[in-house]
Amino acid sequence: MPPQAHFDLAKLEPDRILANREAIRAILPQRFEMEQLDAVVHVDASAGIIVGYKDVRHDEFWVRGHMPGYPLLPGVLMCEAAAQLVSYYAITQHIMGGDFLGFGGLENVRFRAPVHPGQRLHLVGKVVRLHRRQCTFNVQAFVGSTMVFEGDIIGVPLQRKAEV
Repeated sequence: MPPQAHFDLAKLEPDRILANREAIRAILPQRFEMEQLDAVVHVDASAGIIVGYKDVRHDEFWVRGHMPGYPLLPGVLMCEAAAQLVSYYAITQHIMGGDFLGFGGLENVRFRAPVHPGQRLHLVGKVVRLHRRQCTFNVQAFVGSTMVFEGDIIGVPLQRKAEV
């Protein structure tokens, strides 16, 4: 049985985008095939909630091989999309030092249903724990009203070295 949702996706304004891919690129360092977040559509800093989405495309690098004839979004990419969402939150809300949030770990991860090309994966992150050296977010992902993934993302602040 999935846990209770952190946010009711039916309350989203369909055309409201707070940050598109260009705005996300201004905050996050991932590029090319590793850009796994298409938009941020809701932020509630008082509740520690962020909502974004990934449109799963038919032309993504993994489609041909995972699985031929029945493409499934790899779980590791769902985790990466979730990590990018919470990294965006941590940086834009100034809750951690550094210039991006690095993966510190995953806990309590469960994949509940498959995700296929042509679907929109909504991600909902909620702050669980903040510490100066790491933070934990619980992230839930949905296709429509079905929870397809949930887990805790542990983030650590990282600072890219200045180029010499």
